Amino acid sequence: MGRSRSYENILLAIFFFTWGTVFLGRMSALYLAPYFAPEFHLSHGQVGTVASVLAITWAISTFVFGALSDRVGRKPILVPAVFAFSILSWASGLAHSFYQLLLVRALMGLAGGPTWSTMTALIEESSPSDRRGRNIGLVVSAAALVGLAAAPVLTTQVAARWSWRAAFFAAGAPGLLMTVLLWKFVEEPPGGSGSHEKPSLSEYISILRYRNMWLCCLGAAGWMSWLFSLSVFAPLYITEVVHESATTAGFLLGATGLGSFFLGFLLPSLSDRWGRKPLLLLMAAMSAVVPLAFLVPALYLYPVWLALIVFVANSGQAIASVVLVLVPTESVPAQFRATSIGLATLAGEVMGATAAPILAGTLAQRHGLAVTLWLAAAGSGLLFLVTLFLQETRPTQAARLAVKPSIGANVPQPPDAGD
Repeated sequence: MGRSRSYENILLAIFFFTWGTVFLGRMSALYLAPYFAPEFHLSHGQVGTVASVLAITWAISTFVFGALSDRVGRKPILVPAVFAFSILSWASGLAHSFYQLLLVRALMGLAGGPTWSTMTALIEESSPSDRRGRNIGLVVSAAALVGLAAAPVLTTQVAARWSWRAAFFAAGAPGLLMTVLLWKFVEEPPGGSGSHEKPSLSEYISILRYRNMWLCCLGAAGWMSWLFSLSVFAPLYITEVVHESATTAGFLLGATGLGSFFLGFLLPSLSDRWGRKPLLLLMAAMSAVVPLAFLVPALYLYPVWLALIVFVANSGQAIASVVLVLVPTESVPAQFRATSIGLATLAGEVMGATAAPILAGTLAQRHGLAVTLWLAAAGSGLLFLVTLFLQETRPTQAARLAVKPSIGANVPQPPDAGD
């Protein structure tokens, strides 16, 4: 790719902390729900709606601006998006009603969506094929370390000592620093979006002819159903059903997030050697253990053991690397990398991150919060089923038969690199 290894490492470091900061802002409202929900008199359904409104605007913007970045470049989209998201994350602490909070979170989704598709496309374009899974996994795992491990501990501790508003302020501040670093150090990759002929609308639509693209959309829906059903309602289940404290909930969710961080860069790295499909099957099975463990009452008598179980089972961020980034970008022409990431994310956000929390909240009102964790486990089951039909895309296997079409050429069937 013509880039030095030192630049690659600098890029990974900046993107790691940027993505962690963005995910911290996104997830903070879920962990702070036990604090602001009583103040605003919110039902379980309304708590789910707070998560869903951000998800739907995130879904739209990640696809639209991801496709736009395939035409105009990554950096002009990425830098303003991170800045706007950070300001809006801060503004969440200024809300004084349910509808004000809903509006701010919706705007956050519009700003946050482009960070995902443009950032992951930049990593994919700037990484050699033998380190692609490792690099994607490392950056995406930041969501687990910061957004799933540090965030529940940080936000609940700040909220307990000061207020939930102060916790939102703390979550939004680091993004301003990352905006400056992105602007100063990140460059457009050679051979990236800026060097391609600009695709037409019909050529964007042509990526739907790839079987893996449809399967990744379904797999993303299953994974996001798991992630957001778990993230939205596990804190409420632990505090309201099991009657543990909010800080205990933060400890347990922090443990599962920390485990997701380590697996988040280990398993995608292994997929560079062993293949995307076998690792994704393993990860889907592992992730189902997390919500099921929270449903076992006896485990709460031994919180350290419960924390250990969810620590070793949470493969969530590794799943995101494979089903949202690696398989889509390796299944379509290079001109549509960000578009493919955006499309898989759009499907996952609409069906998994938007519809699933609303459905889970509605079912929780009628049947109790335990049903939300069963729904999370079902999402992992859907991902496992979909993965059975995926075609392998690991470059060392797929390159034998894959021929990337040029813009304007007829779009071939996806490369049959072996199931």
